[in-house]
Amino acid sequence: MASFIEDLFSKLFPKKSLPFSHKENFNQTTADSEELENWLKGDEAKDLLGMISKNYHFKKSGIQAHPEIHILNSPYANGFAVSFENPLTSKTFSQLFFAFGLRMLDLGYHRVSLDRKMEEINEQVKTTEKQYFKPPLSSADFSQKIDQLYGNVSIEKVSINDKPSFLKVLVTVYSDHLYQKAKPFDEFIEALFQH
Repeated sequence: MASFIEDLFSKLFPKKSLPFSHKENFNQTTADSEELENWLKGDEAKDLLGMISKNYHFKKSGIQAHPEIHILNSPYANGFAVSFENPLTSKTFSQLFFAFGLRMLDLGYHRVSLDRKMEEINEQVKTTEKQYFKPPLSSADFSQKIDQLYGNVSIEKVSINDKPSFLKVLVTVYSDHLYQKAKPFDEFIEALFQH
């Protein structure tokens, strides 16, 4: 009898399920790291990085090019996003995500995290892979202001329903009096795309 009443109530008052959300840390495999290193030595990587750099500068001048670049700027955060468009492929999109991360290591940054978040939004699944970098504070002399380099850097690769959507690079500066003024964002862009 109880199951009949429960069944009746569940039909009259259906429970709203909570949207799915899951976050996990992950690592790039050794094989993927080696493949990335080899890719970065080739013409495809050079051409794609050059195209995105060029399109960034075009966008700053008011010229639209593809893949489309979106400029993000505010007093404490600056960055850009690259839309997933031709000639990018799922593979090269992923390679760019990790290539930007390698470049941050080359610039003296420390990777704090590499994680993946999957969440249900409006009946779609959004997957965000994120690398987060901080300037090296372990070597800081705390009797002086800390060099924040360009600030903290996050690199995100976003997919909707397993289809690549955009790649975002965002630099957030410390405004705390303990830190030196951040290096200019334009200098960061030049350093990021240096091949």
